[in-house]
Amino acid sequence: MSQFLKTKEIKCTNSFIEFVKKECVLVIALTLAILSSIISIPKVSYIDFKVLILLFNLMVVVAAFKDLKVLDSIAIGLLKKCNTYTSISLSLVFLTFISSMIVTNDVALITFVPLSIVISKKANINVLKIVVFQTLAANLGSSFTPMGNPQNLFIYSFYNLSPIDFFKITLPIVILAVLFLVLLVLKDKKMNLSLDLEDVKIDNKRDVYLFSALFLIILLSVFHIIDYKVTFLITIIMVLLLNKKLFSQVDYSLLVTFIGFFIFVGNISTMNVVKNFMEGILGSPESTFLSSVLSSQFISNVPATMLLSGFTNHFKELLLGVNIGGMGTLIASLASVISYKIYTSEFGNDNYMKSFTFYNILGLVVFVPLTYLFIIL
Repeated sequence: MSQFLKTKEIKCTNSFIEFVKKECVLVIALTLAILSSIISIPKVSYIDFKVLILLFNLMVVVAAFKDLKVLDSIAIGLLKKCNTYTSISLSLVFLTFISSMIVTNDVALITFVPLSIVISKKANINVLKIVVFQTLAANLGSSFTPMGNPQNLFIYSFYNLSPIDFFKITLPIVILAVLFLVLLVLKDKKMNLSLDLEDVKIDNKRDVYLFSALFLIILLSVFHIIDYKVTFLITIIMVLLLNKKLFSQVDYSLLVTFIGFFIFVGNISTMNVVKNFMEGILGSPESTFLSSVLSSQFISNVPATMLLSGFTNHFKELLLGVNIGGMGTLIASLASVISYKIYTSEFGNDNYMKSFTFYNILGLVVFVPLTYLFIIL
């Protein structure tokens, strides 16, 4: 009996360790929320339910598109027209780049990195650089739109920005990103290839049209044209009628992570010592930008956004900093971890971290000074 209990205890311990490894940001967020609540009484008003509902709506419709294989079908159709390594690289990188603006950076990587691996095996090419470039493309492309990544959606809602104000800030970064990615791909080796890819058949076109309409409604709510509460109700009803399984595909850990950081930031923002210290650090546009880039390297850009936003009104510099800060370390953007896991599970490390770090540091070297000199100063 004691052996059975011991075995069970070991299994529980191992499961807990695995959970902490997988959801380390969630664990940190909840821990900070709990510890700060001992010092300061938390309030429901700290939680931005609008951001949570918008995130939920977007995650549901993206899960639907993934389930219906919409992105796969578009990708295969475009790739069948490619016959060189350069054209394939450009297609895969910019498919990831553009789709990340619409369906978020992590979904873009989950969709197109496995596709790149399949193509590399059929064409007998080394896909390492393509995956690294796709990761850069996802993080840079997603910086363009409010729904491209969680930190953008948060900043857009928290500072109540208009669509025009938002795009005026992010457009220069995206233009620079296009030039940067094109140069990286064109600099790489050139060879002729022949691909034999099977078409992806979409069986349920009715649902594609319906969820596309829902996605349009959700976008209108993101841009303040339709009330987000109405959109939430429409989303719930459509999923109940069309595909209840989509509820299970929502990343609830991300939503709970947001709640944890909302409470933590709300609690510490009432502490005068912390408030004065943080406002001192973030007192200028330049310091907000650099703090955003640096803090993203260590705690990831989503937590960095939520932490710093409570102490600065320099939303432009914060938005630029956390998006550019998505380059650099592997954890600077948690979407980067997705492509790392997919690649290494297939090929092992195989110099991935060396290549990833080189091109991400190169990205910071290019983007940080140019952004600082021409956009912020």
